[in-house]
Amino acid sequence: MAEISVMVLSADDEQRTILQMQVDGTAVAKTIQTFSSMPAAATDLTIRRIQDAMPDVVLVDIPKQAAAAAIYAIELLRTEVPKAAVFAVGDTKQPQVIIAAMRAGAREYLEHPTSTNALLEALVRATASNRRVGTTGERGRVFLFMNAKGGDGATTLAVNTALAIQMKYGSTAIVDMAPLGHAAIHLNARSQFTIQDALRSAARLDHTLLDNYMTNAHADLRVLAGVNEPGLDDISNTDLARVFDMLIARHKFVIVDASSRLDRLTRVLADLSETILLVGQADVVSLWSAAKVQAYVGESAGRGRLRLILNRYRKIPGLSDSDIEAATHSQILAKVPNQYHAISSGIDRGTPLMQQNSTSEIAKSFHQIASALTQAGNTSRRKGWPLSLFGVESDARA
Repeated sequence: MAEISVMVLSADDEQRTILQMQVDGTAVAKTIQTFSSMPAAATDLTIRRIQDAMPDVVLVDIPKQAAAAAIYAIELLRTEVPKAAVFAVGDTKQPQVIIAAMRAGAREYLEHPTSTNALLEALVRATASNRRVGTTGERGRVFLFMNAKGGDGATTLAVNTALAIQMKYGSTAIVDMAPLGHAAIHLNARSQFTIQDALRSAARLDHTLLDNYMTNAHADLRVLAGVNEPGLDDISNTDLARVFDMLIARHKFVIVDASSRLDRLTRVLADLSETILLVGQADVVSLWSAAKVQAYVGESAGRGRLRLILNRYRKIPGLSDSDIEAATHSQILAKVPNQYHAISSGIDRGTPLMQQNSTSEIAKSFHQIASALTQAGNTSRRKGWPLSLFGVESDARA
């Protein structure tokens, strides 16, 4: 990694010295200048000096009692020095300050007091992110998992399939659109933000802000956590499409867990997805529900993109695959064996089965699903979002 040039802004003399020492202590970055005041306008001398120096990173210290000036400085830096990544350092117990800093343009928000290791990790992330953006222009693919009825296991299958895809192909994201999000719990991923934060920031969302809303879950797998309480009813179709447009620009594969959601947003998600995976079981209630869900989603998605996964599968005498497909009007993609105790134990520990044993019998089912979804020619690639999603706001909420 080439040496990264950093400038430090802090009104506190001691903090400014500490930050400079930590930057220089990373061994990959060097402080080229420090400033004791925050720029207040585009014509400010500090802005001019930063523009002349062209640093890779500007580190902005946000004081607990006077955050507004630092937040405005970040916004100025984003506008006037767009090629520099802005890192904020502040109190992580003030979520509104964190959100304001990221909306203003901060790429990273580091806890105050920060450490050399935390700063080093942030610098590495920023460098890797810069390499990924715009290198291929290829857009990712979206796969939607949803339950035929509550408890059929869509979240478990979404999480483990995402891990199987990530292990083979790298850059993968999980987006939790369940009425109450559980995907992050499955992965033991602790996030301060949820899909709701991203959706409500859609109008000014950029790659940096979206990255900060997401959490690293495992290697190159990131999760956009679900809501902690119901509350996505006021989200417009347009905002949802905007967020996904950015997600597929950043990740090869996007796995969406809708769980038991069945509303207007479900149809939009189905329309945005390349393949819809309906997770059910081989019992009368689940198969009856699968047929109803298929009819509801199929109006938007079309039957050609919907596949059935039989979870906790057990053979029932007299019930053939063709009977199941006829009853649900859906083609079977895979059958996942019943290993309830292993699965439930993994959920309790926050360690999905794919992380425990990727060669077990049930793991082979997840690999099979991943392979079926990702293989070339699996389904028609979607060239872009439907134009209807970008109608006027009043129509978008209909």
